[in-house]
Amino acid sequence: MRHGGSRRKRSSSFVRYLVLLCAVGAAICFLMLNVLMRMEASSDQYGNGERFEEPPAQTTGMEGRRSSCAMVEQMGDPFKDGVRKESLRVRTIIQNHFYLNGASRVRQLPPEQFCKHGFVMGKSSEAGFGNEMYKILTAGALSIMLNRSLIIGQTRGKFPFGDYISYSDISFTLKEIKHLWRLNGCVKKFNRRLIMRIDDFEKPAQTNVLCSNWKEWEHPIIWFQGTTDAVAAQFFLKNIHPTMRAAASNLFGWPEVLESRPNVFGELMRVLISPSKNVEEAVFSVLKSGADPDISLHMRMLMNRSVRGLQAAVQCIRKAMLNLTGLSKPRLVLVSDTPNFVKSIVPILDEFAEVIHFDYEHFRGNISGTDDEFHKLDFRVKDWGPSPRWVAFVDFFLASRAKHAVISGAHRRVGTTYAQLIAALAAANNLDNLGNKSTGSDFLFLSSFQSNLLREGLKNQIGWGHIWNRFAGPLSCPSQPNQCAVTPLLPPAWWDGLWQSPIPRDVKRMENYGVHLTSFGTVDEDSLRSFCNAKKNVLRTIPFIL
Repeated sequence: MRHGGSRRKRSSSFVRYLVLLCAVGAAICFLMLNVLMRMEASSDQYGNGERFEEPPAQTTGMEGRRSSCAMVEQMGDPFKDGVRKESLRVRTIIQNHFYLNGASRVRQLPPEQFCKHGFVMGKSSEAGFGNEMYKILTAGALSIMLNRSLIIGQTRGKFPFGDYISYSDISFTLKEIKHLWRLNGCVKKFNRRLIMRIDDFEKPAQTNVLCSNWKEWEHPIIWFQGTTDAVAAQFFLKNIHPTMRAAASNLFGWPEVLESRPNVFGELMRVLISPSKNVEEAVFSVLKSGADPDISLHMRMLMNRSVRGLQAAVQCIRKAMLNLTGLSKPRLVLVSDTPNFVKSIVPILDEFAEVIHFDYEHFRGNISGTDDEFHKLDFRVKDWGPSPRWVAFVDFFLASRAKHAVISGAHRRVGTTYAQLIAALAAANNLDNLGNKSTGSDFLFLSSFQSNLLREGLKNQIGWGHIWNRFAGPLSCPSQPNQCAVTPLLPPAWWDGLWQSPIPRDVKRMENYGVHLTSFGTVDEDSLRSFCNAKKNVLRTIPFIL
């Protein structure tokens, strides 16, 4: 009996040991599989036999992680060296594109060539400037990817924000396209009707942004609707068709290599927009014939006076000043939606900086008498602040003249679309083709976070329009101290970078587009292709009466 009991005991111990060994082995296999998925995500091979060119070698995903989470400043480390080389490359692409597809050349094409030519519509309303400007810029980016000309839509004969912004002559208006369509006899001679195809990014079940080869679309005009941030245009980076994916990566760079992605939207703004004469007059009234500012600080405080936000911003300004050799007191532009916050921070900043701020109440210019009933609505005052609408455009073009750094801070979410575009345009303005090291490569976009915004890491940086949203998942450390992080000039749209991870809300939202994400943000390419193969093609068009 004793021997039998002993054998059963040894047998039971052996079974437990075997089960434990199997469990450990399974865990190791799971981790190895996850690493392989990360490493292979960027070199997916498509079923049609075409292999997509791989991005430059880098350390990605779990392979490079040394801990389970990262501080915001650590997440921003890859952006410290700037994107000068890549931005110059994209500047050349943009210049060449508008030389070939700009209005001055295309309107002179022979009738047969003109009638075969394609266009992309960029149309916006006059809601929030950042969101609406991204609609125009996305159209500009899409025109490059598809090798088409750009149309900027008008409302009752006026360009969006036309009282405050001047648009360059490289784009068309729809009115002119209709005229040229008649003049060249596109319908009568070539049986080509003027039709616009519409794709709405904000309707995931209908959009073709991931599933269709837009280069094959033959409609004269394409309108990619609902593109209110930097994300929509970059969805083409994951399009299942290699030609679309290649066109997107040629413009935006590889989503896996965050540190080498160009300042696309800044370079587009540089050639598309400038301040109107009245806005420019207001900008110069602040500069008073002096030098352009060294640093711009944008604080979106939503009518709050946060002491912590103020302290974090001051720390961030001092960090930016470390790059300014030979300047004892830099010139700093202060922009905020909250007048009381401005009053609180100016005395502190005056101790080490020359602060300039546009005070619209003391400005007497042609624009100062503009009435804005739309802005007086209560919900707009809470969102944009009490200043008249036109002040935001003066602030924008003033802040985008910064020579060395733009800093974004906020009461809740840092790096709004407005702040993104200020930084992008400022960086583009300072990109020197001659290689002057004092500009371009040294330009910094910084995000100022007070500690209370980081109690749960970046979890609350929700909304695709906010620049840190793609870092807001479980890889963001909780309970962080104040952070002043170098920030990408091109907001990421995917989660392929080292410390990027999605929040559950975005995982669910991406499923509506047919994209299944792992907890670390890896895209299931096979699942996406299956979704696209099963997806019903949605075709919305508008014919124009000439």
